[in-house]
Amino acid sequence: MKILFMVQGEGRGHLTQAISLGQLLRQAGHEIVGAMVGTSPGRQIPAFFNEAICTNVLHFDAPNIIYNAQGGGMNLQRTIYTHLTNLPKYLKSLRQINEAVTQIKPDLIVSFYDTFGGLYNLIYRSGIPMVCIAHQYLLLHPRFVFPEKSRLNRFLINLNSRSTSWLASKRLALSFREIPSRTDLKLTVVPPLLREEIARLVPRNGDYLLVYMTHHSLSEQIIAWHLQHPEVKLHCFWDNLDAAEEFAYDETLTFHRINSEKYLNMLAGCRGLVTTAGFESVCEAMYLGKPVMMVPVPNHFEQECNAIDGVISGAGVTSRTFDLSVLLEYLPKHLNQSARFRSWYHRGNALFLEEIESFAGKLVGKVGYPKTKSSDSKALGR
Repeated sequence: MKILFMVQGEGRGHLTQAISLGQLLRQAGHEIVGAMVGTSPGRQIPAFFNEAICTNVLHFDAPNIIYNAQGGGMNLQRTIYTHLTNLPKYLKSLRQINEAVTQIKPDLIVSFYDTFGGLYNLIYRSGIPMVCIAHQYLLLHPRFVFPEKSRLNRFLINLNSRSTSWLASKRLALSFREIPSRTDLKLTVVPPLLREEIARLVPRNGDYLLVYMTHHSLSEQIIAWHLQHPEVKLHCFWDNLDAAEEFAYDETLTFHRINSEKYLNMLAGCRGLVTTAGFESVCEAMYLGKPVMMVPVPNHFEQECNAIDGVISGAGVTSRTFDLSVLLEYLPKHLNQSARFRSWYHRGNALFLEEIESFAGKLVGKVGYPKTKSSDSKALGR
């Protein structure tokens, strides 16, 4: 099949999920004919994505979250205002997406929680089937555990998840652990999508804590804690484009520009990970058996949900601030979940191919669609 990706460009998770699925689908004989990625001012798509996705990449303007300074979390008013004022720009993006789809003529579109996925289906009605993949779709599951007194936020985030997947053929909900699927909701629960590189890493017991932050403004909290505990060795990854590739604050605190290979190698050797409750980072840590302290970005309900789900799944502990003392106190109590997590994760290849290739049978026999390796079940080892 000819498969076109649509990828939300904010954060690292959706980008690495696209890379991982692309690797899997190519091995099965499918062709990734392009990747359309949403970008926004102040956000640079990491170089590792353009290098690893192995196809043409089209950038288009997309909404993003606006953060307060000094790690103050999401600024809801500025975020909404920016989206409204940029509406003409976003309508242009939808036209760009439609032009690309019309030119490429893919057999299937896979959307990684892209903001415009559902709107594109609703407005242009291309007739091309779409599969939507994200951890956020798990929040549509009746068994998902939400923070207390969060009815309004729960409604809003699920409204957004539904809007990204309007008229989609199915939703694949990435999960830390196995939960029964709900086909009546077009909801199939699947393991996380991690890059091949993670399986080649050998966990080591290093002498440092690793920190990954979604926005460099959160570094203020890290520095404040570090000044009180200079004896604890820290390595931090951030998205500060104004800083050098590696910035040594002092002998025990170093900041690194986001670099995929470097980050994974340091994750394999750390004592524990501190992260802003992003799904992908927690999964990688669980695979390697590393304890995690999840710090949801303030006013970021999705991350609050991730943190609760991570604790239930045995990933580690959660905190409202970057008080790394919480992680240090937790480390002796942590139960390594890597064996159980890996068992669930390694079922993913078969599950993803089954879900994606369910569309291949519907295409065979259509005008212009040959019976190739990608649509031949024998060639796929079935």
